[in-house]
Amino acid sequence: MRVSPAIPTFPDRVYRVVAHIPHGRVTTYGLIARSLGAPRSARMVGWVLRRTPPEMNLPCHRVVNRIGLLSGGWHFGHPDIMRDLLRDESIPFRDDYQVDLSTCLWNPADDPDLDSRHVP
Repeated sequence: MRVSPAIPTFPDRVYRVVAHIPHGRVTTYGLIARSLGAPRSARMVGWVLRRTPPEMNLPCHRVVNRIGLLSGGWHFGHPDIMRDLLRDESIPFRDDYQVDLSTCLWNPADDPDLDSRHVP
């Protein structure tokens, strides 16, 4: 009997993309969803990240909403914590809680080392 490899779950695929976000860059829930072939699933990406166990040590703080707001900040206890983590990476801000996406946006679909739609 042949055993086929397990098909990765949506959360597994999200985690793989998030693990690839470079230091000093951010991405959006929507760009992650699109890179996974699920362009209407930005909220689902948010729910996955909200439930990410801290021991996974993923850079979830590098994921912001489509206009750069720190919408996931409460996952860290308070948005100030997420902001401080990003500032420690020299991420530029437009104001206290909005990242300047024009200078630090990373699109997973443009990463040649990451074909997230077909991640095993």
